[in-house]
Amino acid sequence: MNIDKFNSEGCGSPVETSQPLAEKHRPSREARHYDPTSYEAMTNVAKADKQSAFRPLVYICSPFSGDTERNSEQARKYSRFAYEQNTIPVTPHLLYPQFMNDENQKERADAMHFNYVLLGKCNEMWVFGDVISKGMAHEIGIAKKRQQTVSVNIHSWKAVENWHWIIPVLKSM
Repeated sequence: MNIDKFNSEGCGSPVETSQPLAEKHRPSREARHYDPTSYEAMTNVAKADKQSAFRPLVYICSPFSGDTERNSEQARKYSRFAYEQNTIPVTPHLLYPQFMNDENQKERADAMHFNYVLLGKCNEMWVFGDVISKGMAHEIGIAKKRQQTVSVNIHSWKAVENWHWIIPVLKSM
């Protein structure tokens, strides 16, 4: 939708069109008048509508290997938290173990490669958990190399209400 700064005489509101200004059904330039107030109002409405629909893709980086049952449960909580923050959480370690074997080195390497591809599609990375595993450290390094925003929680995730963020972090890694 294009919003025009010129209104048709007697119209009182901006002309909206998906066609270029030269659309043949528009009144001639002489039959329209400059209306910056309506233009600004319609532009603000369009901008607010666009912003309210945007949800950034957030890569959830948390431990998986080891106690996979507990770590998967935690990853679901982290994903829920990200969703409640109006983001689209991307948590590959909840997806790939459904059909790939983490104990098989080739499948694990493939899954990690898939993770890096997905990470490249995300707007930022959120790091969760009490520890940073070797796999997490590698993912964080990739995100930093790509100059993606990396956010890390400084608490141990015991209570959702006490989650605090440092953005950006991990400059020393």
